[in-house]
Amino acid sequence: MKFSSREDIDAPIDRVFEAVSDFDAFERRMLRRGVDITRDDASPIDEVGTCWKAKFTWRGRSYDVDAELVGLQPGEGYVIDSRSNGVECRGVVDLVALSKTRTRMFVSIDLKPTTISARLMLQSLRLVKGNLSRRFKGRVQEFAAGLSG
Repeated sequence: MKFSSREDIDAPIDRVFEAVSDFDAFERRMLRRGVDITRDDASPIDEVGTCWKAKFTWRGRSYDVDAELVGLQPGEGYVIDSRSNGVECRGVVDLVALSKTRTRMFVSIDLKPTTISARLMLQSLRLVKGNLSRRFKGRVQEFAAGLSG
């Protein structure tokens, strides 16, 4: 199952990359939303190989997530792979400079089940995919709007 959003931002690509790669800010946002997240002290900070562990409850069920920054192209974007309860996820942020003061941001999340129970969970999410897609796009638009100007 894939979620994606594309936003054009009225800001230079360097400023947008700085904001989308501010992992400390994302960690703080998750903490405010009730996610217990910690960065692995043994991994490099903000470099390929950076790892996080997160714990959260969703719909009455607890989830443990292991995530790793597997690709980083300064000024262009990055890729994060994560695993949780039989689901593998790849998150991609891609940036393209449209002009000196305008940037296109493409964000996608691809979920793949690795177990039968995860397959059933994702199958049930397909029933509400339209609502989840709207919420995902809304969050990306909100983030992009904060960068414009």
